[in-house]
Amino acid sequence: MKSNMNFLAVVFGLFLMSCNSTVVHDQSVSSPDGKVKMEFDVNGSGRPFYRVFYNDKTVIDTSYVGFEFKNGKAFKDNFKIVATTLTDHDETWQMPWGEQLEVQNRYNALKISLEEEVAPNRKWDIIFKTYDDGIGFRYAFPEQEGIKELVITDENTQFNLTGNHKVWWIPGDWDIYEHLYNETLFTDIDALGLSGHENLNATYIPENAVNTPVTMKTDDGLYLSFHEADLTDYSGMTLKVHKEDLLMTSELVGSDILKAKAKITLPFETPWRTIQIAEKAGDLIESKLILNLNEPNAIGDVSYFTPMKYVGIWWEMHIGKSTWDLEGSQDMNTFTTGKRGSSRHGATTENAKKYIDFASENGIKGLLVEGWNTGWDKWINTEDREGVFDFMTPYADYDFDAVMAYAKEKGVEVIMHHETSAAPRTYEKQMDVAYDFMKDNGINSVKTGYVGKIIPKGEYHHGQWMVNHYHKVLEEAAKKEIAINAHEPIKATGKRRTYPNAISREGLRGQEFNAWATDGGNPPSHLPTVAFTRMLAGPIDFTPGVFNIKFDDYKKENQVNTTLAQQLALYVVIYSPIQMACDLPEHYMQDGKVHPAFQFITDVGVDWSQTKVLNGEVGDYVTIARKERNTDNWFLGSITDENARTLDVAFDFLDDGKNYTATIYKDAEDAHWNTNPTAITIDTITVTKDSKLTLQLAEGGGTAISIVPQE
Repeated sequence: MKSNMNFLAVVFGLFLMSCNSTVVHDQSVSSPDGKVKMEFDVNGSGRPFYRVFYNDKTVIDTSYVGFEFKNGKAFKDNFKIVATTLTDHDETWQMPWGEQLEVQNRYNALKISLEEEVAPNRKWDIIFKTYDDGIGFRYAFPEQEGIKELVITDENTQFNLTGNHKVWWIPGDWDIYEHLYNETLFTDIDALGLSGHENLNATYIPENAVNTPVTMKTDDGLYLSFHEADLTDYSGMTLKVHKEDLLMTSELVGSDILKAKAKITLPFETPWRTIQIAEKAGDLIESKLILNLNEPNAIGDVSYFTPMKYVGIWWEMHIGKSTWDLEGSQDMNTFTTGKRGSSRHGATTENAKKYIDFASENGIKGLLVEGWNTGWDKWINTEDREGVFDFMTPYADYDFDAVMAYAKEKGVEVIMHHETSAAPRTYEKQMDVAYDFMKDNGINSVKTGYVGKIIPKGEYHHGQWMVNHYHKVLEEAAKKEIAINAHEPIKATGKRRTYPNAISREGLRGQEFNAWATDGGNPPSHLPTVAFTRMLAGPIDFTPGVFNIKFDDYKKENQVNTTLAQQLALYVVIYSPIQMACDLPEHYMQDGKVHPAFQFITDVGVDWSQTKVLNGEVGDYVTIARKERNTDNWFLGSITDENARTLDVAFDFLDDGKNYTATIYKDAEDAHWNTNPTAITIDTITVTKDSKLTLQLAEGGGTAISIVPQE
């Protein structure tokens, strides 16, 4: 009997061991409101994949993930799930400046730990976060024996679409984002057909791929936007298009020098791959998913930066009135025609003082001066660009000290300009002394530029090498308490949360293309598209405010393709904590006085406590209302494409029991972006929370409204 009992005990023990070795893993996670759901698994060959659902409908079908390496076997098959962890998070944090004051960061997360079932049994993790407005996921490579670094030749993250969606896209250019957006079905995307645009100083499109954010609309009316968050020490991601499979695959920007896409040292976490999901187009704009996927503020107080409007010596070079260099060769006419001009240097002491006077008299806080420092005669169209600029030596006709003293006397803050001529090694050598020079002269912010092909040859603006350079600039500037407005940048991926000295950036086809683009400039549909694509990534230094729409005195063949009222509305629609009144001071004058429409630019805020998207459709129109921080003032901007529109707006965002004076800057009845762009009407009415208003937008037009509480 004892023998039998021992036998039964052994059998029971083995049974318990068997049960304990059977682990049931959580392989799905839903958003706090339950609408967004992500499922994860490995197939029969051990290949990892995920799916995404919205309201129980498939949004992203079976999509595989993996990596290829220069120094090891690919991450593809033979993986098993060894552990999963479910967590949740809910916090509210404050933006030091931004579209709103408080941001809720609420999500549910699932961490999947994977291990190869064959030697060398490598490990990696995938972390998913599900928000009410979409998902983010990233890859984590933990420390493990025998692997110190990985050289990635391809990241193979799939996005398997469920239909032939309508897409708003720009090509997956490794060097520049300054392309017009295209509106096509997914199967009609042809990025390679856009190679070699004559107006782009640096461009390289190696694949039929799109850059992010890329926005889509399904046949069911759901809006999707694909992007990335927290791009750090890694290459920017484009999305390669597989038309026949309705599939996109991550295509990292490469390096001809590394002969790969990225080199990482373990442990390492990649950027987040993001999918924003919305039932209304405007919800994409209000989403803070990209910001929330970044780490909290790492640099502390940034009160040295004050959100502001500014004027500057800039637009006059683009329309051909002035030049950047003293000899008169470097203006945009030179770039497009190859013909040298006469000496028309823009950055003179006298001219700078003229802009300072205008700013001081009209409530504009800042001044930007481009072309003030020597080197502009060699900054572009030459291979020898190392050491061209030193960022401290002015041209002979620009008295730096006198301009600074005059600006201080008039209460105007000067914004520094550092054009690197795409020679970042030169910039890195001089950053320390250049930033000290700024601080010694009371300058707290700088516009950086990287026009042209990157030196060293073989690196690209959007590759890992340059991503690290842009990051270094932010870090070094933060040490000196300097804010950065980057042009020709890497894409915005929400790092402004971690480094709030990253105040704005270009990274799109800007206003200047209207001055000299050979294709006619930005069409009226451009900015109603930008609001739902590029602006989802972060603030844009678009430089609105052109009043001399046709600028026939300088270039009869070009013009701005909007009405004057739309130029005003852009101060609300296209977000940035710095906004330029980009036109020449004389163009803001009418009958010897400042144009009455300029009052909106004087009044409009640049830093907001609330943002409400009242209506909108990608590429067609959008209306946004924003409440200014530290006041009870609201401002509304509404813009349309080439089609005239009638839009009804309610003022239910206003406070109860208050009367407000609404000053309305709108297209005149006969306004038109081409035939009569400057026709504008200004009305004043009283509104309350219960008020409604019908906006009449002309072709290429807009409406701007300041809404101020009555005492």
